[in-house]
Amino acid sequence: MDDKTRTELEAAAFRRLVAHLRERTDVQNIDLMNLAGFCRNCLSNWMKEAADAKGLPMSKDESREIVYGMPYDEWRAKHQKEATPDQKAAFEKSHRH
Repeated sequence: MDDKTRTELEAAAFRRLVAHLRERTDVQNIDLMNLAGFCRNCLSNWMKEAADAKGLPMSKDESREIVYGMPYDEWRAKHQKEATPDQKAAFEKSHRH
């Protein structure tokens, strides 16, 4: 497989992942972090880091809007719930440094 095709397939997979996460607003970022070690914010940070590496202007807010499909504060107001004590404990256990 050539590099261009691989990049196109990777981009398609990324877009599908982002679309899936936009649909699954019931899945909280802390759940993603506890199970997979990354969340929507991580994806948006990786997007911004990729833009920075290419010298392309992209703010943190712009990268988050790409992933969330809306401004981050709007997504939080609509979909983010307070983490439960169990979620917080699992996060602390799995993210010790």
